[in-house]
Amino acid sequence: MVTAAGAWLLGLIVCLAMGGGRGTDQVPVLAWSTEGSLWESQPPPSEGRILSGPQLASYLDPGLVKGPKTVVLFLQDKLSVDDFTVYGGVYSNMQENAFRNLQAALESSPSSLVLPSVDWHATGSLLASLQASVGSTPLYVDPLTIRDLRLNATVPSLLAVRLPYTSSSILMPPKEALSANDDVLGKVLAVLRGDGVPFTAILTASRPSRVVREMAGPLARAGRQLLAAKDEGRMVHPPLAFNVSGSPCILLWAARVLVGRGKVHAELTNRTFGEGATVSAERSTCDSHSANLVLDYGSVEGLGLVKITFKMSNQSYKVSGKPWFTLDQVDISVDTDQVTFNVSEVYAPVAYSYRCNSVSSLPRSGTVLQPSSPSSQDWLLHFQDFQIQGFSVQGMNFSYASDCAGFFTPAIWMGLITSLLMVLILTYGLHMVTGLKTMDRFDDPKGPSISVPQTE
Repeated sequence: MVTAAGAWLLGLIVCLAMGGGRGTDQVPVLAWSTEGSLWESQPPPSEGRILSGPQLASYLDPGLVKGPKTVVLFLQDKLSVDDFTVYGGVYSNMQENAFRNLQAALESSPSSLVLPSVDWHATGSLLASLQASVGSTPLYVDPLTIRDLRLNATVPSLLAVRLPYTSSSILMPPKEALSANDDVLGKVLAVLRGDGVPFTAILTASRPSRVVREMAGPLARAGRQLLAAKDEGRMVHPPLAFNVSGSPCILLWAARVLVGRGKVHAELTNRTFGEGATVSAERSTCDSHSANLVLDYGSVEGLGLVKITFKMSNQSYKVSGKPWFTLDQVDISVDTDQVTFNVSEVYAPVAYSYRCNSVSSLPRSGTVLQPSSPSSQDWLLHFQDFQIQGFSVQGMNFSYASDCAGFFTPAIWMGLITSLLMVLILTYGLHMVTGLKTMDRFDDPKGPSISVPQTE
């Protein structure tokens, strides 16, 4: 919905969530500027309407044309209106607001714009659209590097700040991740205000998040169950493909790619998949016996020059009577340092693909990726919802997937053991019942009484 600044702005988003249509294919877009009267003439979108790419551009154009020359795009990995509902502290019995800096920026800005329902395909290509509108190549910055910039208010500048969102508890809960992203947003805005640079800021996400309710609140009694978990489609972006002679030779897909060294972590999902992918796979090779997928990311903030290599082999085993492919090792190269992870249990028939919910070097995830040396313990490599195929690739679709989850999962084992105990108890009880016997002798109370002679 259209603009308005004030303390009630985040509450307005929640009201729109209650009144508008719901879906897993929409993300919010929030914009604000240091210059006033930019979006006052914009008519509000109809209730429940999901804006497309051209419609989003028409709403943002007044701020880009009439507003300041400096445009800052805060692009989060995942975000939904429900994030504001659950983690925004709108209700008194909820936890602390995870969007303090964002709310303060919206309240203090002369102009602001709120679009709660935008097609996530449109926001995924928003950076390229802004580049064409602003006329400047995007410059990726963070709170540390932005301090070294010398921005000119008269020269068009497009700054991009990536804010990773985690819906997994592997590293941190979603609320803490959103709060950390909000702190990054606050630091970047503080630097711009400190330098006296007028700007227009936009916050959105590449895809919708999957919000899980953390506590019971007033919305728990809402008839529409706004906070119910949603099943977002798995293939939110196409797989990465390495082509030979115009045909795909290797396919890779993951819902999340995370690389880290020590306390520094980098989210590489958007750089690997989708329209905004910047990774290069030109150094990859594949033939009928081996396949090497080399992902060259270039410079990654906080780490350096990052390159990840997947080494796969195709071998025939007489016992099974058919060839199998295995992922033997994964190498990470950062600048001059290289780390090797030995891979265990990643294999499938050569005509199949391999899929697993988690392929990670984290101990709690099963350590499928095992560091080859003690010096590699500080390195982190994590793939969520991982799928790969290095042989027999036909088109951009994976072959039948050999899943890492075995048939006898922990839940099945628990059910089998519980059933076995119940059967043993029942068998023991039946054995006791069938072993009961009637007494062969009984006392006869009607028999002759005993006579005891008396002597005087």
